[in-house]
Amino acid sequence: MAIRHQVIEQPPDSVWAVLEDPELYADWVVGTSASWPLDTRWPQVDAALAYRVDLGPWTLEGRTVVRRVEPPRWLELEVDSGRLGTARIAIEVRPWGGQALVLVDEHPLRGPGGVLHAAPLDLLIQLRHRSMLPRLARTVERVAAAAPGSTSRATAGEPTTSGRA
Repeated sequence: MAIRHQVIEQPPDSVWAVLEDPELYADWVVGTSASWPLDTRWPQVDAALAYRVDLGPWTLEGRTVVRRVEPPRWLELEVDSGRLGTARIAIEVRPWGGQALVLVDEHPLRGPGGVLHAAPLDLLIQLRHRSMLPRLARTVERVAAAAPGSTSRATAGEPTTSGRA
């Protein structure tokens, strides 16, 4: 299992506002070049979004389905990458003073990743999360700064992360 955390210098509701917007998914999920909702229910259980990954001349499309949601604290997703298999990604948002502590727990479920799941795969997932969590923090800061009546402590586009695992 690959678990990583990050303090985001915004309240949990600001983090949740980004997590509940399927069109922002590609802004913070590493490797994803575009995302769009497949229905209007995101992030309700069984709601889905589609995403695209561009790998040079190749394009991979997949979908992500909500498996558990408890706003504004829990979002568990099943990411289906076709032949590459599926993965479970659990995102927990905890109040941390006036900030948010975000924990991401990811592991393969089905397909080659699930069968071959071992320490080297966890290392790759950890490296991905090392980039993804700061991207999430920057997206949260940007969205919070753009909100009407914003009291964001950061300038839009500037990372303000203060904790890394």
